[in-house]
Amino acid sequence: MAQALVIGGGPAGLMAAEELAGAGHRVLLAERMPSLGRKLLMAGKSGLNLTKAEPRAAFDAAYGEMPDGLRAAIEGFGPDEVQAWARGLGQEIFTGSTGRVFPTAMKASPLLRAWLARLSGAGVELRTRWRFAGWEGSTALFDAPEGRQEVEADVTVLAMGGASWARLGSDGAWAGLLAEQVAPFRPANMGFGVDWSDHMRPHLGAPVKPVALIAGARRVRGECVISARGLEGGGIYAVSADLRDGAPLAFDLLPDLDEEQVAARLARPRGKASLSNHLRKALGLDPVRLALLHEWARPLPKEPAALAARLKALPVPLGPPHPLDEAISTAGGLRFAALDENLMLRGRPGVFAAGEMLDWEAPTGGYLLTACLATGRHAGRAAAARLGAAR
Repeated sequence: MAQALVIGGGPAGLMAAEELAGAGHRVLLAERMPSLGRKLLMAGKSGLNLTKAEPRAAFDAAYGEMPDGLRAAIEGFGPDEVQAWARGLGQEIFTGSTGRVFPTAMKASPLLRAWLARLSGAGVELRTRWRFAGWEGSTALFDAPEGRQEVEADVTVLAMGGASWARLGSDGAWAGLLAEQVAPFRPANMGFGVDWSDHMRPHLGAPVKPVALIAGARRVRGECVISARGLEGGGIYAVSADLRDGAPLAFDLLPDLDEEQVAARLARPRGKASLSNHLRKALGLDPVRLALLHEWARPLPKEPAALAARLKALPVPLGPPHPLDEAISTAGGLRFAALDENLMLRGRPGVFAAGEMLDWEAPTGGYLLTACLATGRHAGRAAAARLGAAR
């Protein structure tokens, strides 16, 4: 049997290894960390979001303008296929009210254990603490506890992750080996700094909801969290790319009412009630959203129409994004121009790439994991087909 090498033991690498082994090829998987799937396990601590069950056009739109290789991968392995794959590993799943799909167990560990057992049963050799050091001719070099290791492989799939969460294995160090083909890394799905006044201290750790986030021309309904350092959470992550690239942020603190409705309620007589109590009673503003209004809109406009406009588009003075290593994922990485439609490096035939090391980004909510699995499968199948054609 031909020798296939997979470098990286996250979801993309494991999926590529499974495709190659399923095609009857001998597979060696090398991972630089002491164990496999560490970032997957961390992501699953708060509930492993496998994918998003929604109309396919809406799902695809989350990735923006997809390069051909990414589009082909996701067309072949989208939300329905991810759910079937998880069930095939013995994992019961459910779909939440927002369309997010989770294992019933919520954690990643049962799924990962079942997956690794299936890979071992298929004959995949797993090596940990092997750090990829580049090539010498066609030979892949690794630094390992037992010394320098050399691997000759007919095909290789690179799945070494992006540049976030270095402590879990994704440090982007591989970029130096492919420097001319790599777009600079930038944080994605990250929080942003805010210089809070003491007025906000009682609300640290509180969620902001309901709220809509307006980032330039983009509007997203979703909650976020007030942290000591700024704003974090799914709503912020959904617009983080726009904010990172310079779009201003505003909050619609009353997303279920239009501006005229808000103004009409504000115009009701308030008697001796303070303005804060009037806002609470007339509009249902909770203490967190009321605190944000006072934080960023003082002095409050007195005219109902002007105050309604402020409530519907409250400017948020953001600081810089949180650092790259604190981001959930990264933009940048191996450029798709350096790859063919099968995710093979144009300058190194027989070497494919997958997962977060590719130059794409998507919001959280199941899109990240789906694309990692899909590109791993796509690269693994293409590598297997190349081996088959070479026989």
